[in-house]
Amino acid sequence: MKNSTKVTPLPVSDWDTSLSHVIEDMKGQPLKVHSLMANHPELLKSWWNFRNYSVAGGDLGKRRGELVILRVAVHMKSWYEWGSHVERALACGLALEEIERVKQGPQAPEWTASEALLLKAVDELIALHAITPETLDGLYTHYSTQQVMDIIAIQGMYITLGSMINTWGLKLDDHVQAALPASITREQFEAEFPRS
Repeated sequence: MKNSTKVTPLPVSDWDTSLSHVIEDMKGQPLKVHSLMANHPELLKSWWNFRNYSVAGGDLGKRRGELVILRVAVHMKSWYEWGSHVERALACGLALEEIERVKQGPQAPEWTASEALLLKAVDELIALHAITPETLDGLYTHYSTQQVMDIIAIQGMYITLGSMINTWGLKLDDHVQAALPASITREQFEAEFPRS
């Protein structure tokens, strides 16, 4: 058994051959989090379709999916998740001001009612492990049952990832770091959300 303190991302050359589809999906350059999970080939193989569904936002669509993921990153105090998804959020049409506003949560007055409820649902799932009946009633004025299930599922997937990232201290991929706006820095994020 490996010493847990030494689990690191595996070079692609060391990946199990059953993971070739992951390497192909990522055009030969999987992210460090994928390479970390490659230490457990069966897990990564089983997880991959769910990952692709979640990254696309499921029935929520990319914009709302990214709001869920960014809010989870705040709760997880995970710079890796935050940095990785700032770029994705910008690409799907979120403005930098909106991305920064995710840090304030659902109480920021600029959110639409549907987006505030989305963020509130994430907060409740993390704090209470359920969406309260009141929030659920509000969600159903904007979202379908499938979309509510996707809120729950996507936040859960990123809790899992954030837990792995935080456990093994994963560093943000260099090309992701290089693509971030100058105002988005690890130092700023970790000052706002220190891990302890």
